[in-house]
Amino acid sequence: MRFLEHDESDDPILSVVNLVDLFLVIIGILLMVIVQNPLNPFSQNNVTVIENPGQDNMRILIKNGEELTRYEANPEMGEGQGTRVGMTYRLQDGRMIYVPEEK
Repeated sequence: MRFLEHDESDDPILSVVNLVDLFLVIIGILLMVIVQNPLNPFSQNNVTVIENPGQDNMRILIKNGEELTRYEANPEMGEGQGTRVGMTYRLQDGRMIYVPEEK
């Protein structure tokens, strides 16, 4: 009875088991990526993410607790009219000193 002899290399269910294993590995990798994301809701309470720093399309995302604030750069930011009134210096211990300009 030849049909009762079973060759494991011809079993179609083995390829399905291999696909299930592959999907489990992919799901595990995706879960690790989600956990390492700084904006993950289960991560730290306070996070600041800066995308494209110093460029025209710079974006800043600030997560403070459950509040998420998004800032986008535009050409009007950082511009204005005014005069220089002095200089600020940071000391080695972290203190900042303001020195007004003399007229």
